[in-house]
Amino acid sequence: MFTRQYEMVFILTPVLSDQQMKDTVDKFRKILTDNGAELVHEENWGLKKLAYPIQNKNTGFYHLIEFKSQPTLIQTIETEFRRDERVMRYLTVAMEKHHVTYAERKRSGLVGKKQTETV
Repeated sequence: MFTRQYEMVFILTPVLSDQQMKDTVDKFRKILTDNGAELVHEENWGLKKLAYPIQNKNTGFYHLIEFKSQPTLIQTIETEFRRDERVMRYLTVAMEKHHVTYAERKRSGLVGKKQTETV
């Protein structure tokens, strides 16, 4: 079987404590690793204002995870997202080669900075 690289962002309800939020993220991280996924990168974006209210809430905890896995794992993790009442929204995207390259450059600080020319 082949593996692909994915980027997954999910929004957790803002009524959670910090410990509950961390436990929820750990739960999804554990599902990924238990099913053979390789975690590439992870970012906690924190509490952000939503563009529109979801479940009468205007904010949410955003979390991003990049991972490599078999395509069959996506259905498993998304089923868990739908079952968990703490998750307000989620999005999983398969990354193509240019997206992977861009993400690597962004993590290393090369994106968004003006490059200086050397003569």
